[in-house]
Amino acid sequence: MSEEVWTMKKIIFFAMILLFPNLGQAAGVLQERSGVVTMKGKPVTLLGPEITVGEKAPDFLAQATDLRDVRLRDFKGKIKVVASVPSLDTPVCNMEIHRFNAEAVSVSPDVAILFISMDLPFAQKRFCGANGIQGVQTLSDHRTADFGEKYGVLIKDLRLLSRAIFIVDPHDVVRYVEYVKENGTQPDYDRALNALKEIERRTQ
Repeated sequence: MSEEVWTMKKIIFFAMILLFPNLGQAAGVLQERSGVVTMKGKPVTLLGPEITVGEKAPDFLAQATDLRDVRLRDFKGKIKVVASVPSLDTPVCNMEIHRFNAEAVSVSPDVAILFISMDLPFAQKRFCGANGIQGVQTLSDHRTADFGEKYGVLIKDLRLLSRAIFIVDPHDVVRYVEYVKENGTQPDYDRALNALKEIERRTQ
């Protein structure tokens, strides 16, 4: 194959990815989103697509603290609040999971609050036990990064998850999204909780 033909094929391939973003993902090429968020003030690159309100929530595979495989579809029929965080053993993530754990007592039993990070399942179990976290279920993405890649929160150079919140309705449609701009800051709790209350009201 001549160099000219090879160059033309590469141009066509990358043009197709630009025109059809999902094509690259199907081919095993993860979309890269640079400068969307920062970590300690420095821009980082996120891998995976940006999730938007109104689309079908991608199913994903993660691990529970007892090493069971857990998927989004396991919570079908429930409202899912899915929060991704870099690590539970950091001050901001600690505050965030405590806030949602406190809020869990006032939400419907038909709401599942899930926290997902790259922390090992054993570390998540230890953290929850030591901090009395009972209203939130933690999930680990350490094995395959399946959630991070599908929800566009995998930080390329660190293999950590970026801070974000997704709220998914009982029909697995995304109804709320926040990609927190700076990983060292907390999400907009009021906006997320108001969105959750509205989704609960609509599904009653």
